[in-house]
Amino acid sequence: MAGLMQRASLVVKSKFSKLLDRAEDPGETLDYSYEKQLELLQNVKRGIADVVTAKKRLELQEAQLQQSIVKLETQARQALGAGQEDLARQALERKSGLQQQLQSLDEQAKQLQAQQEKLVASEKALSAKVEAFRSQKETIKAQYSAAEAQVRIGEAATGIGEQMADTGLAIQRARDKTEQMQARASAIDELTASGALEDFTSDQTQLDRELGAIASKSQVDEELEQLKSELGSGEKQKELQQ
Repeated sequence: MAGLMQRASLVVKSKFSKLLDRAEDPGETLDYSYEKQLELLQNVKRGIADVVTAKKRLELQEAQLQQSIVKLETQARQALGAGQEDLARQALERKSGLQQQLQSLDEQAKQLQAQQEKLVASEKALSAKVEAFRSQKETIKAQYSAAEAQVRIGEAATGIGEQMADTGLAIQRARDKTEQMQARASAIDELTASGALEDFTSDQTQLDRELGAIASKSQVDEELEQLKSELGSGEKQKELQQ
C-alpha cells in the first residue's frame, strides 16, 4: 500500500511539474529573481545606513563626554585652587567615570566602523552581481524570445503547431471527401452507361438505349467487315504483282 501511494504521489508531482513548466515564462521568472536581488541589495544599503546612523550617535555622545570631561577637569582645578580638595576629588572621580564611558563608546564606534566597512564591501560585490545578472537576464530573455519566434515560425511552416495541425486535418478531410465524391460520380456514370441505373435527366427510354446499342454494334460490325475486305483485296493485288 505504501509503495502504491508513493507511486501515485510521484505521478501527481510529475504531472504538476509539467504543468508548471508549461505555465512558466522564463522572462517573468528572471524578472522576479532580479526584483528579489534588488530587494536584497536595498536591505544591505539600509543596513549600512543604520550602522552609519548608530556610529553618528556614538560620535555625538563622545563629543558630549569630551566636553563634560573638560568641564570637570576645569572644576577640579578651580575647587583645588579654592582649597576645596573634597570637591576637586569628586570632580576628578566623575571625570574618571566619564573617561571609562568614553573608552567604551570608542570601542563600540570601532566595531560599528568595521561592520560598516564589511557591509560596504558586501554591497559593492552584490551590486556588481546584480548588474551582471541584469545584463545576463536581458540577454537570456532576448534569446528566449528569438527562439520562441523561431519555434512558432517553424511550427507554422511544418504544420507542427496546433492551429496548423488543425488546418492540415481540415485539408486532409476535404481531400478525402473530394476523392470519395469523385469515385461516387465515376461509379454512377459507369452504372448509368451500363443501364443498371436509369438517367432521369435524359429523354431516352431504356428501349431507345438498347436499340442504340444494337445499332452501334451493327455499325461496328459493318466497319470491321469493310476493313477485312480492304485488307483482303490488298493482299490479292500483292500476289498478282509477284
